Amino acid sequence: MRILHVPSPNHDERRAAIDMLVFHYTGMASGAAALERLCDPAAKVSAHYLVHEDGSIVQLVAEDRRAWHAGVGAWQGDSDLNSCSVGIEIVNGGHDFPLPDGGLPPYPDQQTEAVIALARDIAARHAVPASRFVGHSDIAPARKTDPGEHFPWARLAGAGIGLWPAAVPAAGLGPPLGPGASGPAVAGMQSALARIGYGIVPDGHYDEGTASVVRAFQRHWEPACVTGTATAATRARMAAIAALAAEL
Repeated sequence: MRILHVPSPNHDERRAAIDMLVFHYTGMASGAAALERLCDPAAKVSAHYLVHEDGSIVQLVAEDRRAWHAGVGAWQGDSDLNSCSVGIEIVNGGHDFPLPDGGLPPYPDQQTEAVIALARDIAARHAVPASRFVGHSDIAPARKTDPGEHFPWARLAGAGIGLWPAAVPAAGLGPPLGPGASGPAVAGMQSALARIGYGIVPDGHYDEGTASVVRAFQRHWEPACVTGTATAATRARMAAIAALAAEL
């Protein structure tokens, strides 16, 4: 795996050991534009790595330094996620630069293979648990949508990067839950999301904050159904992922 080094000035000291990977898309018109921004001291953003569409990898910040990629967020009780994570930016226009037909631009095979190889290398060196491979939208669901519902999470999980459930039966979980709902079923769903790692309080009220977390979950684990409404199938997948996370 060849890595080109292009230093970014945007980093500082870590305050925790690395045990997490955060995946982002660049959401810009080109990889060159993204690289320029990630190296611009005025932008005050960076990542450890940038993966181009052709699979070439650029390292911007040394892993022992704290890159500025995660912003305000939470996962499994941690809040200074820049300190405990490695950030990987993947060149993709995402929701900001969709295809002419309005669809999301694909992640090319060579890019995905490079992301897998890079993530596996980092994970092996830092013993990253499977429950701590996350997207930016997972840690900041109210404000971020990357790396998007088009990101190949299932393919990564098949290569040992992250969690993915087997077939999940949805019988007996009742009707869909959505904004305005309340009660024990909502609290149970919120509890499952919290056990996975989302920063959510199981208060039994399906407010907009809960809907944003449900959408983030769907972007990661149910990408064909990003609605913010939790069907029985959605809740079954939540329970399955929570159970897998608890086993680690």
